[in-house]
Amino acid sequence: MIHTHPNDPPLTTGEAARVAWLIARMGKRGLAGDDVDLTDLQRKLDRILNAARKRAEQNAE
Repeated sequence: MIHTHPNDPPLTTGEAARVAWLIARMGKRGLAGDDVDLTDLQRKLDRILNAARKRAEQNAE
């Protein structure tokens, strides 16, 4: 498990790779300007983190 920010759940290697890829895509889109919509990538990131939180809760029981 890969630990990122203290408030975030531990991520698997695959999840960490997807998070890194999404953040890179957000940065690339951010270079295009401030008016570029990032909500689709942010939703994908939220889904990955929510799944990791759910898995961490299930493993804690």
